Amino acid sequence: MKQQTLRKPRDLLLVFEILAIFLVFYTNRGLVNRELLFIAGGLILIIYVSNFILGKVTTGDNYIFLIVSFLLTIGLVMIFRIEPEKGLKQLQWAFLGVIVFYMTYFFTRYVKGLENWGTLAILASLVLFAMTLLFGREIGGAKNWLSIGPVQFQPSELIKILLMFILAGFYANYEKYTKYKYASYIIMSVVYVFLLLLLLQRDLGTAAIFVAMFSAIQFIYDKNRKAILVHWVLLVLGAIAAYFLFRHVQVRVSTWLDPWSDVYNTGRQLAQSLIAIAEGGFFGTGIGYGYPQLIPVSETDFIFPVIIEEMGLFAGFGIIMLYLLLTYRGIKIALSQEYLFYRILALCCTLLFAVQSFVNIGGVIKLIPMTGVTLPFVSYGGTSILSSFMALGILQVTSEDLSGKEERGSEVERVQ
Repeated sequence: MKQQTLRKPRDLLLVFEILAIFLVFYTNRGLVNRELLFIAGGLILIIYVSNFILGKVTTGDNYIFLIVSFLLTIGLVMIFRIEPEKGLKQLQWAFLGVIVFYMTYFFTRYVKGLENWGTLAILASLVLFAMTLLFGREIGGAKNWLSIGPVQFQPSELIKILLMFILAGFYANYEKYTKYKYASYIIMSVVYVFLLLLLLQRDLGTAAIFVAMFSAIQFIYDKNRKAILVHWVLLVLGAIAAYFLFRHVQVRVSTWLDPWSDVYNTGRQLAQSLIAIAEGGFFGTGIGYGYPQLIPVSETDFIFPVIIEEMGLFAGFGIIMLYLLLTYRGIKIALSQEYLFYRILALCCTLLFAVQSFVNIGGVIKLIPMTGVTLPFVSYGGTSILSSFMALGILQVTSEDLSGKEERGSEVERVQ
């Protein structure tokens, strides 16, 4: 019955992919070759087959993977349109992302005692931060890249996943930790050390995600209301101090307020983004008839205005609706989850997708200052794709009904 229910959405996804591929063929009709056929077949194989297999192996929410599949398809088509070589690389990353999704799913589902791995996650995060500060490369104004041979990756993407386990482990065992007088301030100190290290790397986007994730989880689960007040006071003071101490923060704010004052330098990205959105109108110029090359790093941080320019505002609204649906399903999963550790993990994953998409879209439409984060599952980038699929794998586990299953650890608190 469940497979029958999921068949129609999967078939709709298949039709959507075929139409998207047809557009790619049409706009590249002079370049139809083996690579183009490869991306067409690979897209269908990866996304449709993955959705089919998922319905066989999990009893949880299968719609979150369908929603992500639509986002991934849009991103692949647009990246291939911008630069075919990167489109092929993105397809490879998507394939690895699906593998990572299933690895994360089985790991989180069957490994016991994850709620007690908080200290190990903190140590691993600090090691990644130290390696980035010592050996990291600066790309796009942020020193948040590490190179291992030919492979480049962002350690902060992995630290986002580790932070979920740190917060979920702490608040799932909150009653045990409260025997220490300053437990709430210790976890707050850990998060603030992470934020300081991110500021030193000039990684404002990830810092904003960390702040949002911690603030929400602390507000919901921390019984020390004084600690919450202290956090917000420190947050406001820290934001003011960061503005005056870090030049790149001042540049981001000034560019946000008036990108036209330095339109050929710091304001170029945002100005071109706004022009592209205005040029697209409601229905867009058509796939292949826009000018994404005018926007720097259009395939990563600024892929949203490129989509609007060629597909129109209605496509932009559709993408926003997909993220809203993903957020809704995530909140629904969290509210229905019985185990507190998994409930907090579900909230963390949902906050990650919601905040990261808001920060990216809000930045490119001049709603908030730009922070340099990717659009989940849409933007080009291997590390971003892999970390997003890891979070999706965790969310998939938390969507399952675990009542009647073996206890996930003696210290896990049951939500009454």
